[in-house]
Amino acid sequence: MRSADFVGEFTAAGHRSIWTGTPEIYFSKAIDNSRLVKVEDPRRNREMKQFGTALACLFLLVFTYAWQHFKAIEYGYQIESAKRELSEKTEMNHALRLEDASLRDPERIDVLARRMGLVPPEPGQVIRMDSAASDGQGPVMASAMPVEGMPGQ
Repeated sequence: MRSADFVGEFTAAGHRSIWTGTPEIYFSKAIDNSRLVKVEDPRRNREMKQFGTALACLFLLVFTYAWQHFKAIEYGYQIESAKRELSEKTEMNHALRLEDASLRDPERIDVLARRMGLVPPEPGQVIRMDSAASDGQGPVMASAMPVEGMPGQ
């Protein structure tokens, strides 16, 4: 059979065979490079050192940029967290000031005191410490003397 006879014939799997000529033949040949000596090329070494240095600088620049970028994102999150915490604290402060004002309301205190059975003080029963200091007598020293006219003593 000629090689032209195989062109266009089908194989058992139904594929067309495209073999059109003589097969290529490869011969292996053992090569012994053990006697070869590598000669140092100073120009190539210098180029490789320059390339390595340039690559290291590029890596350092990229790494520094990425580090700064991620730190900026992290600081942004921290700032937003601090702002949120500040607004929460401000709202809590406002609520506590309102509660303090409502608790210090003299009318509320009067109603609670009357419920507990307290009565308003009688004349002469209240001694104001502010008026004694404003008389110009100087500092007032506390003493352990009993006060006359207090009921229950």
